[in-house]
Amino acid sequence: MTNQPISQFLRHNFRHFNAAALIDASDGYARHLTSGGKMMITLAGAMSTAELGLSLAEMIRQDKVQIISCTGANLEEDLFNLVAHDFYERVPHYRDLTAQDEAELLARHMNRVTDTCIPEEEAMRRLEKALVDQWLAADAAGERYFPHEFLYRILRSGVLEQYYQIDLKDSWMYAAMEKNLPIIVPGWEDSTTGNMYASHCITGEIKNVHTVRTGIEYMIFLADWYTEASSDSSIGFYQIGGGIAGDFPICVVPMLHQDLQRDNVPVWGYFCQISDSTTSYGSYSGAVPNEKITWGKLAADTPKYIIESDASIVAPLMFALILGQ
Repeated sequence: MTNQPISQFLRHNFRHFNAAALIDASDGYARHLTSGGKMMITLAGAMSTAELGLSLAEMIRQDKVQIISCTGANLEEDLFNLVAHDFYERVPHYRDLTAQDEAELLARHMNRVTDTCIPEEEAMRRLEKALVDQWLAADAAGERYFPHEFLYRILRSGVLEQYYQIDLKDSWMYAAMEKNLPIIVPGWEDSTTGNMYASHCITGEIKNVHTVRTGIEYMIFLADWYTEASSDSSIGFYQIGGGIAGDFPICVVPMLHQDLQRDNVPVWGYFCQISDSTTSYGSYSGAVPNEKITWGKLAADTPKYIIESDASIVAPLMFALILGQ
C-alpha cells in the first residue's frame, strides 16, 4: 500500500455518503473485471475538454475498458486538445463574464466550454482539413466508415503529428486507436465535426451523404458486439453523466430481448452512474437505477451505484483506485 498514495488517501478519508459510494463503485468495478467481466464506459458532457484522457487513456491501455460510447463532442474534443492544447485559454472567472466579454471571445474565435476556451483555427480547422481529406477519399472510393473510424485513420496516418501539443499517453482517443477499441457515437450529427460534414455535403463536395455511417448502423454494430461479448462474459455499464451517450447503448439489451424476441439475453452485469442530476420526476438522468429493472436493462441483483457529484472530480479518482495508484 505504500506505493498507492492516492488509493490509500481515498480509502482512509472517503467513508460516507457520495465519498463512500465512490469507493464501493470502484471496488465493484474491479470485482466485475476480476471475475472475467467486460466494461463499457459512456462519456457525456465535455469530459474530453476536461482532459479526462489524463486518466482514461491509462484505463484503456490496461484493459480496464472494452468499449466506449460517447458523444460526437467528446470524440472530437480529445483530438482538438491533442493538436491545439497550447492555444487553449482558461477563464477561471467565467461566472463574471458579461455579454460583451462573450462577444469578444467570439470575435477571437474562442469557443467557451465553462472555464475553457477552444481555439477555432488551431483546433477545429486543423482537424477539419484532415477529416475532409479522409471523407472525400472514402466518398470517391465508395467506401463508408463510422465517425470514430475516420478519426482512427487520421491518427494512424500521422498527418496531424506536426501539431501534437500534449504527451500522446494523455490522449484517450490515441490509446483507443492503438487498441482498436470499439466506440459507439450516437447522435454524432450533433457535434462540430458533424456540422462540418453537413456543410461539405451541402456544397456538393461530398456526393454521398451516407459516406459517414451513423445512428442505426451503430446500434446494429453494438447489438452484434454485445451478443458476442456477453456469450462468455458479463458486460458492465459505467456511465459518466446522462444524455444520449448513456441512453442509447444501455437500450441494446431490451432491444435484443423485446424487439428481436431473443431468449437468454444477459442484462448488464454492473451499473454505475456519476451524475449531478438530482432524482426527479420524468428525468432519465435523474432516475434511480432500480427504474431500469422495469425496462429490462438491469436485474434485481445487478450491482448498482450512483455517485451524485461532479464527474470531472469523481472519475479520475475512481480510475486511480481501479488502477491501484
